[in-house]
Amino acid sequence: MPRLYFAVPGDIETRTGGTLYDRHIMEALREDGWRVELLAWPGSFPFPSEACRDEVEDSLAAVPDGSLILIDGLAFGVLSGLARQHAQRLKLVALVHHPLALETGLSPNIAAEFAASEREALASVRAVIVTSQTTAAIVEAAFGVSGETITVAPPGIEVAPQAPPEPRRPGPPRIFALGSVTPRKAHDVLVQALARVADLDWTCVIAGNIDRDPETAEALGALIADLGLTDRIALVGEVTQAEAARLYADADLFALASVYEGFGMVFSEALAFGLPIVATTGGAIPEAVPQEAGLLVEPGDPDAFALALRSVLADPDLRLSLAEGARRAGEALTGWDVTASTISAALERL
Repeated sequence: MPRLYFAVPGDIETRTGGTLYDRHIMEALREDGWRVELLAWPGSFPFPSEACRDEVEDSLAAVPDGSLILIDGLAFGVLSGLARQHAQRLKLVALVHHPLALETGLSPNIAAEFAASEREALASVRAVIVTSQTTAAIVEAAFGVSGETITVAPPGIEVAPQAPPEPRRPGPPRIFALGSVTPRKAHDVLVQALARVADLDWTCVIAGNIDRDPETAEALGALIADLGLTDRIALVGEVTQAEAARLYADADLFALASVYEGFGMVFSEALAFGLPIVATTGGAIPEAVPQEAGLLVEPGDPDAFALALRSVLADPDLRLSLAEGARRAGEALTGWDVTASTISAALERL
């Protein structure tokens, strides 16, 4: 039975896209015959304290020589010194969801520090796992990683494709958005766009963790109130998988205005539920959302996002056409076993 150490910062049960990916991969690799040992690192990354760095250093030092270790990029990108120190002793593999420097809201200096550190850290790895072709291209071009060492392993899908509800539920079109309330998810852009289509009939539910960035969450709630939309937009906080499934099933449209996504697992989930999508072209979103399933606009443009929303909300035929395209795309999605097999093959080559 091959053995793998898997280092993940923070609580593996946290419902973020990156952590969900890590948890599914760990479980699927075990089912595929791997002996996976979780190294639970502090959740302060990518801004670890000295105490957190010391804890990670002790954790790495305890891993036996010659071991294969997969490290989540949220931590790995700021551990260039430790990566260099252990590069010969351990078989280091980085899992890059998206480059740290591309997180929204960073100062130019911090972004530059992240980019330099991640570039140096990636120079010490035997292989890199990424979740999209977009991230693979960035890792190769911007960080100097050989394309031969990069493996693209898109997220799997956990929910089975859903049949359309018959007949359609009564009431106004229901819009659903799912994503942590952080600057990168740009829920404020969605809310501003919704204000621009307030003349149309709709309701909206925005779900996602509101504790990771309380300031952004507070500002979003204030924006909804200032625009007079509290009776039409519900900000419900983090939801369980079952609750998210019910919200997808109850929706008529999925909308997310992210500035950037390394992949965007929520789009695959929306496709599985046959939902037309309004989103942006940020990062790898065009890989996740086919043209026949949604309308994509440039990030950070409430006017463009509002126009796309208006097109879908005001045209039932377009909404139906996009829903059919989403359903076809959802039927073609693969499970986590395929993702794990891709990663397993890459690891076995080491």
